[in-house]
Amino acid sequence: MPDFPIVDAHVHLADPKRFSYGWTKSAPSLNRTVLPEHLTKAAGPVKIERFVFVEVDVDLPQHLDEAAWIDGLAKSDPRLQGMVAALPLERGKAIASELEQLTRLKTLRGIRRLIQNQSDPDFCIRPQFIEGLKLLAAHDLVFDICIFHHHLPNAIKMVRQCPEVRFVLDHIAKPGIKAGIIDPWRQHMKELAALPNVTCKISGVTTEADHKSWTREQLKPYIAHAIDSFGFDRVMYGGDWHVSELAGTYPQWVEVLEWVVDGASAAEKRKLFHDNAIRDYRLA
Repeated sequence: MPDFPIVDAHVHLADPKRFSYGWTKSAPSLNRTVLPEHLTKAAGPVKIERFVFVEVDVDLPQHLDEAAWIDGLAKSDPRLQGMVAALPLERGKAIASELEQLTRLKTLRGIRRLIQNQSDPDFCIRPQFIEGLKLLAAHDLVFDICIFHHHLPNAIKMVRQCPEVRFVLDHIAKPGIKAGIIDPWRQHMKELAALPNVTCKISGVTTEADHKSWTREQLKPYIAHAIDSFGFDRVMYGGDWHVSELAGTYPQWVEVLEWVVDGASAAEKRKLFHDNAIRDYRLA
């Protein structure tokens, strides 16, 4: 385990008694209440100094209520210092009023609109989506890019159209690890990393492999390439808990990532597990 408290840039919290999460029908084990105290228990020996909540694809139009609930939770747990809220940016400039509501919440640091589950492959490069995305710059909010590897070409086009917006790529773009697919993901990651307004979250990797039989050797080339592409100044650790529990425990993922970066310097490890998330999500 890291010999210092870490910052987790990607934590999910949920309450099915308050909100509905349609996607959990295909993963019923995730349709349960998960709160900061459950994260503490799941992390075990891993000490989490601060963390960022990332929206859980709550059924629309509950996204504003979800954000308000999370902001309230932060008042009772000082570790919850940032929130990436859901917002249907495809509404373009019409979403400005909802964005204004969100900016009144103390913990708001970013916005996410899931691209991975959209039926239209061009969803993220539609003019209205780009229009909505550009609204984030004035509020210094990041946009979390959540895609599968085959969406990378359009994600690159999206980022190029919004040089004034800061982006964080979630889950190293979900490469096809289970199927053993690494190309053209490798080249696309290099292309995305060449854009200076993007950082990469080293998260959600085990769930893209076989949930029951993955090995750290299988994951290593994907993790190593993501870090090599972006460099230690532009990567950050994400636990992706509780979704990550589909493929293992919280400490297991930390151990895998520590093993992959074993040859890195102490300063580089601290950037990955602590400093960069504080910088990019403007944590207190």
